[in-house]
Amino acid sequence: MSDPTPPTSPDKTPYTPPTVWTWDQASGGKFASINRPIAGPTHEKALPVGQHPLQLYSMATPNGVKVTVMLEELLALGHSGAEYDAWLIKISDGDQFSSGFVEVNPNSKIPALLDRSTEPPTRVFESGAILLYLAEKFGALLPKAPAARTEALNWLFWQMGAGPYLGGGFGHFYAYAPEKFEYAINRFAMETKRQLDVLDRHLADRAYMAGDEYSIADIAIYPWYGALVEGKLYNAAEFLSVHEYTHVQRWAASIDARPAVQRGRRINRVWGDEAEQVPERH
Repeated sequence: MSDPTPPTSPDKTPYTPPTVWTWDQASGGKFASINRPIAGPTHEKALPVGQHPLQLYSMATPNGVKVTVMLEELLALGHSGAEYDAWLIKISDGDQFSSGFVEVNPNSKIPALLDRSTEPPTRVFESGAILLYLAEKFGALLPKAPAARTEALNWLFWQMGAGPYLGGGFGHFYAYAPEKFEYAINRFAMETKRQLDVLDRHLADRAYMAGDEYSIADIAIYPWYGALVEGKLYNAAEFLSVHEYTHVQRWAASIDARPAVQRGRRINRVWGDEAEQVPERH
């Protein structure tokens, strides 16, 4: 989801942190109602369970899209054991704080996966962990040669570490914060452009992140940085001059054309063009 509101004039009023920080529930911007400084459930509610081996509880934010794309790619490769039910978790409604969801992911973030093909069922949370779990479970989308496998994992973990600067940093202050501050936007815009340059230089002489083989590294990075250079994230393409990153754009276009990617990004989506929305999959 994106917000068309551009940055406004900066507020130069200095801020002096208090001696002891306290939680001000009135601040925090668009997602203030779902942010809090404590963990645990807010209400009792069991998660639904379908008929397929894999139960996904998610929403089509970039982290959620990683997993639905992965599952659709596995199904396209003929792995019938990757059939899944995708249940919508409305994060704006606080579904991620239900007792059932917290049991699967104590961190209360989407996506969360429950593999019921094992006894007892295996819970998997954190999008990167889910991609790696599925790649190892089905022996797919992760190179087998040690050097190439390591390169794919390098970039998978790069995305997990870099993504918060794009999403929680740049995305928050540029698109969602209740006030626009020059320092914060400049700080995270600079880092986002540095990361795009890292990717562009890397992709200058290779088709995919780990070389010639499409892998979970590409699946992890595309919903964030691919969507960004395609103008699908934060309405920030012009602001960040994404046209400069020609190799990232070429790479993103090649992934965007994959049928499994096109299917995966629709799952658990409840905004935008109705033709692009598949709120749940069963």
